Amino acid sequence: MTGIVNLRERVTRNVRDVGSSTVIANLRELFTRNLRQSGIYIAFVLIVGFFAIRSPNFLSPGNITNIILQYSYILILAIGMVIVIIAGHIDLSVGSVVALTGAVSAVVVIKGGHPWWMGALAAIGVGLLVGVWQGFWVAFVGIPAFIVTLAGMLLFRGLTLKVLGNVSLSPFPAEYQKVAGGFLLNGFFGGNGVDVFTLVIAAIAIVGYAVNSYRSRQARLNYLQSVEAFPLFVLRVLAVAGVVMAFAYQLARSRGLPIVLILLAVLIIIYSLVAQRSVFGRHGYAIGGNLNAAQLSGVKVRRVNFLIFLNMGFLAGVAGVVYSSRSNGAQPAAGNMFELDAIAACFIGGAAITGGVGTVVGAVVGGLIMGVMSNGMQLLGIEQSVQFILKALVLLTAVAFDVYNKRRAGSAK
Repeated sequence: MTGIVNLRERVTRNVRDVGSSTVIANLRELFTRNLRQSGIYIAFVLIVGFFAIRSPNFLSPGNITNIILQYSYILILAIGMVIVIIAGHIDLSVGSVVALTGAVSAVVVIKGGHPWWMGALAAIGVGLLVGVWQGFWVAFVGIPAFIVTLAGMLLFRGLTLKVLGNVSLSPFPAEYQKVAGGFLLNGFFGGNGVDVFTLVIAAIAIVGYAVNSYRSRQARLNYLQSVEAFPLFVLRVLAVAGVVMAFAYQLARSRGLPIVLILLAVLIIIYSLVAQRSVFGRHGYAIGGNLNAAQLSGVKVRRVNFLIFLNMGFLAGVAGVVYSSRSNGAQPAAGNMFELDAIAACFIGGAAITGGVGTVVGAVVGGLIMGVMSNGMQLLGIEQSVQFILKALVLLTAVAFDVYNKRRAGSAK
């Protein structure tokens, strides 16, 4: 009993010391507490800064809007993929699923003449069926996800060719194209060359972020956990607010708030909550961290694995709608290499190769890094071959950093 009291006193003293330590010490603690996660944000800022210096048009309103429109489907896939990777699996079929769902949507809308929303629902429905198919083999038959999704990559590509008859279908109606290329209420509040509505939405998002961050900080204090000093907390919130408002201002100067950005924001919020605060999310981390321990703890592993692949199929269907809307058609070769981009985004964003580690926000930032690099290198006129080499080196460095951290943690024990 005395030991528990002493431990509580030490923890309380540590929390109190955090609030009274110097700014330098708090900054060091802030960036080293989880270097794998904080490092990705620093790297993202440095990469953006590099291209902004080298290319005057990189941070222009039009180019920022184009980055969002061009890489939105990869970010959607990365949200689902990181949940798969957290549970210790991998999905190699998502590129083919994007092609298949886009093809089904094109057949329904373009060939069938049905409304655009029926094509979108059909694509998402096919994605869910794909998730049921692959989840069954992984969860209930026990075949490793690598094999199941490798077979799925071939199977769904073949089905895409069958559905399209080996030819492309285009164009989609204007309503369907707005899914990935439309903008919400541009000029709704007026403004002299600036869409005020976009700025209002950004301000609301910042207020939500600040309130949620403050509540999380108070919760950690209630559980006697270490937190950054309050001035640093305020500084962090203000920094995020500044970046978001600058980003929103550039969008507002272009065409306003993209519809696909709203879709992305909703998915990020929902899946961040699911991964971090739901029973399903915690069970996914448990399975990826230690499968045997999860089974002994009563986690329904089969059910969780099935739902993970069902969810991946759903998000692949959403990405298929977005991609076909963006390309204004369906092609037999659509979605080629998308699975590698999504997997790379997760690992660059801090996911561990062995499972049990990763965040939705980290995966999205990893995807943005890939998108920013591609866009920046294109603006600089860098050859395609060099672009592939640089992306490969970034991915290899991210995974090597993960391995290094695990070895260092093991030696520390």
